[in-house]
Amino acid sequence: MLEALKRRVCEANLELVRQGLVTLTWGNVSGIDRASGLVVIKPSGVSYDALTADILTVVDLDGKVVEGAYAPSTDTPTHLCFYRAFPNIGGAVHTHSTYATAFAQASREIPCLGTTHADHFFGSVPVARMPTEEEIAHDYETHIGNIIVARFKELDPESMPGVLAAGHGPFTWGPTPMKAVENAVALEAVAQMAAITFSLNPVCAPLPQALLDKHYARKHGPGAYYGQK
Repeated sequence: MLEALKRRVCEANLELVRQGLVTLTWGNVSGIDRASGLVVIKPSGVSYDALTADILTVVDLDGKVVEGAYAPSTDTPTHLCFYRAFPNIGGAVHTHSTYATAFAQASREIPCLGTTHADHFFGSVPVARMPTEEEIAHDYETHIGNIIVARFKELDPESMPGVLAAGHGPFTWGPTPMKAVENAVALEAVAQMAAITFSLNPVCAPLPQALLDKHYARKHGPGAYYGQK
């Protein structure tokens, strides 16, 4: 079932390791087949050294296991919230990468301080609020997803393909599982740059809006001209 998607999701999970975004088993990638409404995701707690496409878990959008001998990632309910709320995404990622997680633990958004950030994220990377005690006690991972979706009520998940869950860590998404990983790589990079920038200049101002608009538009939208045709 969904063998091609399993291979893509497996390769995306292994790319997290190659990119240095994973410590131990702290991370996961999923992908969705929109035609069937089924999601492929990394099994919970399985070592990346042992990860192969055939051991990935398939679930439906209600979280029911459709195929697989292993329990799905504990973050599966969060991923499913994204797939239900953001119809144009095809992959989602969660990591505990160092700098992005540091901003999440500080409950601090990552402002757009330079053009590198503007190339990937149209504005400040937002922070989703802490869950309440009741939300932590019951259906915690689903509440995390719902909190993030609520944070995007007035944001575009395509121009802002990432978020920081307060006290927890970063989530990213994209049109494919590998693109979601690319966004996780970019998020960690801009978080590191922002941390260093603030160490040099604690009151550094955000990038001017005109420069943000220019750099984002060079890579995204109908007028994009970055790269080869």
